[in-house]
Formats: sequence, C-alpha cells, structure tokens
Amino acid sequence: MRVICRSVLPILASVAAFGQTPPARVEFDVASVKASAPMNTEQVSAGVKIDGSQVHCANLSLRDYIRTAYRMKEYQVEGPDWLGAERFDIDAKLPDGAKRDQVPDMLQALLADRFRMKSHRDKKDLPAYVIVVAKGGPKMKESPADSDADTAAASAAPIDVSGSGSRAGVSINFGGGAYYTFSNNKLEAKKLTMPVFADALGRYVDRPVVDMTGLTGKYDFTLQFTPEDYLAMTIRSAIVAGVSLPPEALKYLQGAGDESLFSSIETLGLKLDPRKTPLEVLVVDQIDKTPTAN
Repeated sequence: MRVICRSVLPILASVAAFGQTPPARVEFDVASVKASAPMNTEQVSAGVKIDGSQVHCANLSLRDYIRTAYRMKEYQVEGPDWLGAERFDIDAKLPDGAKRDQVPDMLQALLADRFRMKSHRDKKDLPAYVIVVAKGGPKMKESPADSDADTAAASAAPIDVSGSGSRAGVSINFGGGAYYTFSNNKLEAKKLTMPVFADALGRYVDRPVVDMTGLTGKYDFTLQFTPEDYLAMTIRSAIVAGVSLPPEALKYLQGAGDESLFSSIETLGLKLDPRKTPLEVLVVDQIDKTPTAN
C-alpha cells in the first residue's frame, strides 16, 4: 500500500491590472529531482520535511506534488493514470528570506521547468459524500487545547509530515500531535480537524468527501468497521495511490458496501450524505514522466 501526504494553503491572488508587473516567480535556489528507489512492497514510507532552508520530500508521486503545488485535494487533480505511480525524491534549498508557505509556489515553478507541466482549472459536478452534523449535534471528543507555549513552539518547529503503510495498515503523521492510523478494522484519529478528516476519508471510499460540518475544532475519535468493509476500503486506498492490483481485488469491490462506515460515522454525531457537488478541478494537459537533468 502506498501513502501520501499533503499541504493545503491559501491561494495567492494574481495581478491583473493594466500596466502592473506580475510578481516575480518564486523558485528554489537549487533543487535535485530523482526517481525514488524501488519500494519495498511490505513496508512503504513517504513524507515531507522542511527544516530551516532545507526541503526534503521522499517517495511522493507526481500527483502528490501537483496537489501540494496547487493546493488541491486528491479528487481535484485530473490527469494521466500514471501520475500516482511515478514517484520522486526532491531535495531543495529555499532562497534567503523565503517563507515556508511559499513552498507550493516553488513546486509549481519546478513542475513547469523540470516536468514541462501545463494545466488549467475547471469546475465539474461530481458525485461526492458530504459530511454534515447529524441531528443532536456532534458526539466526538474535542482534543485538549494546546497551551500558548506549545502553539508558539509548534509554529517555529520544523515541518515533518510523514506516512507509512504495509499490509498491516497505514499511519499518517501531520505534525503537532495530529495523526491517524488505519489498521485492525478501524480508523483511530487524534487532533484531526474536519477538513483533514474529510480529505483522509476520501482515500478509502469510492468518491470525494467534502466537509460541510462547519466545525472548527480538533477531535479525537475512532471508527470501527467490519472486516469486509475494511478490506474494501484498503483496496480503494491502494487504487488511489496508484498501486496495480490483481483482478480478484478489483472484482471484490463490485459487491462491497460501506454499511459499517456509515453507521460508525453516525456514532460521532455526523452523517455522510451522498450528493452531486460542484467542485473545482485542476486538469493536467501536459506533463513529462521524466524530469530534465539536475
């Protein structure tokens, strides 16, 4: 199984007024891009680490980099199927005075320069699951609030987001004590916001998941699944990550359901509502499988 990480940041406004000079494109000082080493099928690790001016991304797919660069969710990127299979390591240095929240813009420049990527944005009505608060209100345990000292320390600490996966399950660490594990027929979460939970859940079901709860806190909770539903969710997550699966696995999904997922979500005081939702998508028009030389 393969796992991925993400970075979701505000989109900068473009300069469109006549006579104005567009802002200078931000780029890494230097960047090395190389194909990731072949993965051990029994244990897979991937992640992003930003420490000072050094950026290290390991074992991420082109789809992962595109999502991070354009601040998109998994379901918002449309392109060739192999985007989830081609994986690369990137080691880069931030220019003097650059901020960590500029890394996505620098990745956009790198994708354009090294992979000759071209894209456009569009809007589509897509089948989705919308997470809403059920009647009676949420029943989740809100995570203890961080102290001012902990918050200040976390904002200054290196960014270290990582994930690992094997046949035994998946573990995703978002930093700052926020994480979830998916194993042993359950999903256990600590300090997850609802948008992060929706994005994570979208990897295990057959359509995008959109947060419409309006909840702004961080929560600790556990979802319990039947072995049959857990297996179906595991297969779907492998498909999303670009893993080639045998026909038997794909055939299993034809009769699979998610009854235990829906009922487990309801124990949190939430509801998964299937509906068609207008969503913005990034359409990849052109991208090379192999980057230009370092």
